[in-house]
This record gives sequence, C-alpha cells and structure tokens, in this order.
Amino acid sequence: MNLHKLFSLKEYNTFNIDVKSAYSFFYLSDESIFELSRSDIFQNNKILVLGGGSNILFADDFNGLVIHMMSKGIEIVKEEDDFVYVKAAAGEIWDEFVEYCVNKNYAGVENLSLIPGTVGAAPVQNIGAYGVELKDVFFELNALNRNTQEKEKFNISDCKFAYRNSVFKNEFKDKFIILDVIFKLTKKHKLNLEYGRLKEELSEIIAPGIKDVRDAVIRIRESKLPDPEKFPNAGSFFKNPVIPEREYLKLKKEFPQLVSYPAGEGKTKLAAGQLIDLCGWKGKRENGVGVYDHQALVIVNYSSVCGKDIYDFSEKVKQSVYKKFGVEIEREVTIIG
Repeated sequence: MNLHKLFSLKEYNTFNIDVKSAYSFFYLSDESIFELSRSDIFQNNKILVLGGGSNILFADDFNGLVIHMMSKGIEIVKEEDDFVYVKAAAGEIWDEFVEYCVNKNYAGVENLSLIPGTVGAAPVQNIGAYGVELKDVFFELNALNRNTQEKEKFNISDCKFAYRNSVFKNEFKDKFIILDVIFKLTKKHKLNLEYGRLKEELSEIIAPGIKDVRDAVIRIRESKLPDPEKFPNAGSFFKNPVIPEREYLKLKKEFPQLVSYPAGEGKTKLAAGQLIDLCGWKGKRENGVGVYDHQALVIVNYSSVCGKDIYDFSEKVKQSVYKKFGVEIEREVTIIG
C-alpha cells in the first residue's frame, strides 16, 4: 500500500502549516482504499480524509492516519433528452471537473467555478457560490462505510444538505469516506445570475452562455481572493450568519448599510465579510496573520509557522463581531488540533 510514516503535510494544506501525520495514505483507486480499510492501521487510528487541504487549519500534528484523496476519473453514466448524469471520482480537482462540464456544454456547475478542493469534499461542505449550491446539481454518491468496510449509496435526501452543511458534517462525521459523486446536469441552460456582481460582470454580453458565466465568476473570484501559492489561505474562513428576521430589522436600524439576503423561514443571511470589515479588521495583521485587504472573509498566513496563531487571530475576529453586532459568526474552516 502507498503508506508513509511521519509524513509532512506542509504541501497538502493551503495555509502551508508544517505539521506531520503519524501515517499518510494516498488513495488512488477504490481497490486500494478497501484494502486499507481492512488493515490494523485503518482500524486502530484516528482518520482524517484530506482533499485539497483548502478548507482546513492544522493547529497541531495529526496523530493518526491521513487519507489523501487522489483518485481520478470522470464519466457519463446516463443521458436523457434534457439531462446528463456525470460521475466524478472523489480525488478529482473540483475546478477541473467544472471546466470539463462547461467544455462539454453541461450546465449547472458554472457558478461554482474556481472553488478550491476536490469533488469528494464538495458534498460534505455543500459548497456554494453566486446563488448555486452543490445540492442543486447533486444526484447521488458512493461512500465507504468505515465500520463495515462496505460501499453505500446516498441520494439527495440521505445527505440532508443545508447551508454549508450535510449529514457528513454531523451524524455521519468520521463514519464514511466518499468515493465518487454523480451530478445531474442540464443540456438546456438556465443561467443563475441572482448575484448583482455576476449580473454586472455579464451586462455587456447580449446572450451569455455557461462559458461566459464561468469566465465571469473566475474574474470576480481572482479579483477578491488571494492566490494561496503567494498568500497561504483557506478561502472564506467564516460562514455568512443566518439570523431571525426580527433581529436583522433591529440591526438594520442601527446599521443601515448592512447587506442582507432572504434565507427563508423568517430568517435573513448577513454578509460575514461586511461585519468583519465594519469591525475594522480588513488589512489588519498580528503575529504574521492578517485579514486580506480585498476580502475580509479571508484570513491570510503571511509569515506564521504555527496554526494556533491563525486560530487565535480568528477567535479575536469572532469576538469583535459578536461584541459589535451581537451576531455569532461560525468558522467555515475545519480546525484540526
């Protein structure tokens, strides 16, 4: 098996924190992961499934088994008059999968362009951007049950998708390893231009297509988000908070500039980046860690070698937002250690 001891994870997390795993395994095929699942190392260690390392912060070494998702493969499993069902291996890079779909003229994922990470991590987080979430294009997935070593199938209702959430972050956390995902994409394009910035970016194109949407999303994201190769970061560090509408109306009286979006069921979604910005954090740095000066949702590791510095900095940001607005912002990034 492709197994390594005391393996450095510095190149496998986008914060570039130099921590080690007790064991690291590179998952290249279903056969190899099933073989691993029957081993003592799998049975007797804590397990961390690592995709692109783009939504994780290591505050310490990981004294267990890290499974690196490296499996590849994209195939059409079914085709109908209006829809096509595309299966992608868990280790496929998410944005490369989006590019594949757009090039094939399959619509539905173009708004999710340039989101970092792998296909297998996407359902766990129910990734989303510019009015689209993964659940909108999800059909089913296959996963390895870590206890039984059997493959199980999950449909959309099984996954219990919610805002940046799924069953795999809650009751099934640490119980399954996603092997592949099947997406239901459309041949008849219905563009989602709900977000104003996206609509504005496409305003001069008379009849935009999904390639135009992808290109626009990439331009917007590149203008706001730092390149992890130059400025180590994990993208959006915090979730946009969802609060009861009555609380929002009280806040709006005190802070008329607040940006908001309807969240259904008498709730309103606020822009966490704006809340952080209004607390004066944009561009601020401490101990080699700072809030990116073009997007307050992003925390950048400028020079710190310790993940705890990033965690402590994020805690200060959280506390200041709560003190000013009475709103709790949750970390989108998973903390290890």
